Amino acid sequence: MKFVTVGAAVQDVFLSNSDAFAPVCINPDTCFQELELGSKADVNTIFFGTGGGATNAAVTFARQGHEVQFMGAIGRDPAGQVVLEELDRENVDTTLVSYSDTHSTGYSVLLVAPNGERTILTYRGASTHYRPEQLSLDGVQADWLYVTTLSGSMKSLDALFSQAKQAGMKICFNPGKKELAMQQELRGLLEDVDVLITNREEMKKLVQGDDLEELAMHALNIVPVVIVTDGGNGVVATDGKTIIRAGRYEEREVVDQTGAGDAFGSGFLSQWANGASLRDSVIFASANASSVVQKMGAKSGILHRGVELHTMPISEKAVNIERVGHGA
Repeated sequence: MKFVTVGAAVQDVFLSNSDAFAPVCINPDTCFQELELGSKADVNTIFFGTGGGATNAAVTFARQGHEVQFMGAIGRDPAGQVVLEELDRENVDTTLVSYSDTHSTGYSVLLVAPNGERTILTYRGASTHYRPEQLSLDGVQADWLYVTTLSGSMKSLDALFSQAKQAGMKICFNPGKKELAMQQELRGLLEDVDVLITNREEMKKLVQGDDLEELAMHALNIVPVVIVTDGGNGVVATDGKTIIRAGRYEEREVVDQTGAGDAFGSGFLSQWANGASLRDSVIFASANASSVVQKMGAKSGILHRGVELHTMPISEKAVNIERVGHGA
């Protein structure tokens, strides 16, 4: 299959193995990192990588043997060069990359706590300043368009989706918080989407419901295939015929959670687009996300084609048609 991924490209710097990054929790659900103003915190491990949802997804597709092009904006700077070099090594086509003469490449500093949670300081830069001509699909031949957040640029998304549909491409969309903040405009865009991926709290901004299954069922009124994730509580996915509920792929030490969501979403589509069942697509997606969190960085743990998978907690049942059509 041929994919085009659209969204951010950033250079990531991970700082970890520091006593100063130990989480401070006021209750089981509310934890934070506390750094005293004017202090110096010793950090014993540093790791350089690249991130951004679209580049992370592109690497998943490439490692699964698909053809993939990345479309995004970078600056004319060393960080941008690092992004391009890594994508080139992963056999991702970068001919659709555009350059900003006024903004630097996106850059993130991640403070990684001992439990793998992280606080991210992000300069979004060029990845939030698109011109319409930078998102042109003219002459591009692909089966799927995989889109992550465009920082709330609804006009850019509308133009991109329209081009994709005219070219016969299917669309998988993982909206960000700025798109979700504009619910009415977003609902209009979702009419063109074939696969929608959100977490539980994000989906609650689009449809009524509380538990994952209810949210997924209601979202079927908007898109044909729905995936709703909930971190360690698992995931629900449905194609309108069956509904899958899955837990964790495996219990392993979490080193860094960066890129887990991207690994799940792109992992699912890498199989689903190739004709895999909903169940098998979810299993691979879960395995891909599980592998990513066991290594530092968003791309280090992305699985390669042919990896052997084991069983996991998962259930499947037919969709109750009577429940579809309410609560959207």
